[in-house]
Amino acid sequence: MEILNTFVAAGESKVLNLNIAKLHTGTSLAIPIIVERGKEDGPCLLLTGGIHGDEVNGVEIVRQIVANGYNKPTKGTVVCIPVINVFGFLNQNREFPDGRDLNRVFPGSRRGSLASRFAYHIIRGITPHIDFCIDYHTGGAARFNYSQIRLDADCKETLALAKVFGTKFIVDAENRDKSFRKTLSTMGKKVLLFEGGKSLHLDRVVTQVGIHGALRVMQHLEMRDFTKELKEMASLNVKTPILVKKSTWIRAKHSGMFRTKLKLGSKVYKGEAIGSISDPYGDFEMPVTATYDGYIICANHAPIVNQGDALIHISKETSIAF
Repeated sequence: MEILNTFVAAGESKVLNLNIAKLHTGTSLAIPIIVERGKEDGPCLLLTGGIHGDEVNGVEIVRQIVANGYNKPTKGTVVCIPVINVFGFLNQNREFPDGRDLNRVFPGSRRGSLASRFAYHIIRGITPHIDFCIDYHTGGAARFNYSQIRLDADCKETLALAKVFGTKFIVDAENRDKSFRKTLSTMGKKVLLFEGGKSLHLDRVVTQVGIHGALRVMQHLEMRDFTKELKEMASLNVKTPILVKKSTWIRAKHSGMFRTKLKLGSKVYKGEAIGSISDPYGDFEMPVTATYDGYIICANHAPIVNQGDALIHISKETSIAF
């Protein structure tokens, strides 16, 4: 395999550097690409974190996979990019220094903005070699996502792979224009987008679910036997994943201090109180109620909210993910 102008033979391990930009100080900024090839032929799996620089839990998942040596396959190749948007990671914010969302500029352009140029080199230099991708994300700002896989449920092969990954919720989400997922899907790659946790926050359970899913996928693809490791993680197994076909946000009718009453992932019923909003002086406290029967798949953890803010993301239509 020749990746980023470097030959990586079967059984080899190499750390490559994607070096296409500099900081305004003139300092070069290299993005490490960790390539592990098995001695036998097999599929190529890409694991990515940190497309948004403040989504550090995705970075932690890929980091732990590398640190524990889980990225060393017996068959095929595993390519890990723990931090794609290293600029945002350094600054602890979502965007690139040019103010653009990297996940909205793919496949990029050789002569475009900084983010667009970066996207261009990833798509041209790395993704042609891969067959599958697990792209790790978290909720934006204070929104905490219950661990879930997002995909286009019309693709039966991707849906089957999502069931192997093993989250409680599989969310049927359209491919957004110029996103990494849509670009890879257009290239014929099978992509699982993992969502779990919130920005600038590490959550142990979310991390374990993300690792567990990657090992299950690798074992399913016959890249490596993780029977022992998966047995130790048996408590994370999901018997019957739920396919979320439609969902909606419950929004704040008042400004004030917000608190939730129910746990993420739990089933709620129309009219049930799921939280409350109060003023800071004790004059009022208004309930927040469910507008549909469904599951809570995301909650806003911000203590202060404004009228119209998204509070609770709740499923509207679900089915068993056959």
